[in-house]
Amino acid sequence: MVDFQNIRTYPIGNRRNKFRLDAMIPLDHGVKPQDADVTALARRIITAKNKGKKILVMIGGHVVKEGCSRIIIDLMKKGWIDHIAGNGAVSIHDFEVAMIGETSEDVPNGLVDGSFGMADETGRMMNYAIREAAKVGEGYGAAIAKLIGSENLSFKEESIVYNALLLELPVTFHVAIGGDIIHQHPCCDGAALGATSYLDFKLLTESVSLLQDGVVLNIGSAVLMPEVFLKALTIVRNLGMKVGGFTTANFDFIDMYRPRTRIVEWPKIVGATGFDIRGPHSETIPALHWALTDSPQS
Repeated sequence: MVDFQNIRTYPIGNRRNKFRLDAMIPLDHGVKPQDADVTALARRIITAKNKGKKILVMIGGHVVKEGCSRIIIDLMKKGWIDHIAGNGAVSIHDFEVAMIGETSEDVPNGLVDGSFGMADETGRMMNYAIREAAKVGEGYGAAIAKLIGSENLSFKEESIVYNALLLELPVTFHVAIGGDIIHQHPCCDGAALGATSYLDFKLLTESVSLLQDGVVLNIGSAVLMPEVFLKALTIVRNLGMKVGGFTTANFDFIDMYRPRTRIVEWPKIVGATGFDIRGPHSETIPALHWALTDSPQS
């Protein structure tokens, strides 16, 4: 069997990154909705919050790499998000932004010499935090949030995860083992990954159980978060919780089968109303932010 202990890593300072903080979208972006669905969705979010209903936001890694972190953080601070969930890529990009103010490496060139994903600090620090969390029965999201805070990382104020911790909002991560670069690191512990991400799945399911007449957004996760949401919804229905009547929305660049079916179409059977919003996250997420925070209806 391949010996993972012989995997070679390198200092993250030697890596060139494609995203830096100067590409972060500012809060005064002035991007107004061009899509009527964005405006209609914002109205539903406002109505839900005015009635005390829950807003669940699930994201993929491109949300960070497209510079939307400050917008997501602002929405959390202003009470528009009650639970933030993401795939493993989100946890990695968010952690690296907090640590060095940069993220997103050159994947094709890294495949040539096997250096893709092998930055030592990212894998070593995140895996250590996940292992420690597993020992005390904490989730993956809490592990990374506390890591960023305890290490007092230089750019922690730009971290979605850290801000969720400060705001005492649930933050959960949902991983497929082998799917993220920190799983390549020699100190990775598969059992700890499983335990912490499974606890996060239970926390997400708890939030889904409270989703009656609320809103769930899936932003940029093409596979993992739509599947996780579908299973969580099934569990709460299986347990006799008549969760339905909520609003769903999928944001992505192109039409993707899983998020369209799992997020937009299939929940209609329990009375949900779905939106499928197409366009770059750097445009659609600021537009939603404007509609919720700056438009006359907000």
